[in-house]
Amino acid sequence: MLTYPQIDPVAIAIGPLKVHWYGLMYIIGIGVGWWLARLRAKKFGFTAQQVDDLVFYSALGVVLGGRVGYTLFYNLPRFLDDPSLIFRVWEGGMSFHGGFLGVFFAGLYFAHKNQRNIVDVWDFIIPSVPISLLCGRIGNFINGELYGKPTDVPWAMVFPGGGPLPRHPSQLYEGILEGIVIFIVIWLMTYGTRSKRAPRYAASGLFVLMYGFFRSLVELVRLPDAHIGYLAWGWVTQGQLLSLPMIVLGLVFLYLAYLRKQPAT
Repeated sequence: MLTYPQIDPVAIAIGPLKVHWYGLMYIIGIGVGWWLARLRAKKFGFTAQQVDDLVFYSALGVVLGGRVGYTLFYNLPRFLDDPSLIFRVWEGGMSFHGGFLGVFFAGLYFAHKNQRNIVDVWDFIIPSVPISLLCGRIGNFINGELYGKPTDVPWAMVFPGGGPLPRHPSQLYEGILEGIVIFIVIWLMTYGTRSKRAPRYAASGLFVLMYGFFRSLVELVRLPDAHIGYLAWGWVTQGQLLSLPMIVLGLVFLYLAYLRKQPAT
């Protein structure tokens, strides 16, 4: 068993002002994603200003979509009783699937404004997303939240608020799979191989397919939200239900990319 590092969730405190690591992780993730997009801009025909605009719209999509998604996907009954819940961000609660939809619509707006092919926009920005996911999961780990089921694996940890039993560090599983693994695969597909560029739909399709699969896999050992629990058979979770359309969409996109002979992004 590994010892859980007791990291203060508050990174900086100046009087009543407190800056939490979770918020800083969002800023770091967006910043690194912006840098990666700038690095790839010339190859994909984007100007520096266009990259800045796209990252700004995407950041808004992540924050607004993540909050709205969490409220509607995980707290709909409470929201119907008290619509002000959606504004009480200090109570916590962000949803990846909501943030993903936010980035989806941000890309639509950017493509319309700049007269770009929407799939080319998604394929361009997608490699920046896994880094933000990695940073977000590190923030979850520091907060000691979203931990997994009790286990006796050698890397299990006892989390504050999780009782005396060692548990799966499911935040780290997601950070590795959804962050590091997906980033390496997508980066090599879209940027690392300079001799041949991936066809349109390929990067977006592979991302949503891999995320949906990895998230569904980790959900098997991650505890579901206490107020929702399991949806069926003692193991199906809300996260898996929301990830299923991503798996289907990913397969459709990869079919369009490789079997319908799409042009290069």
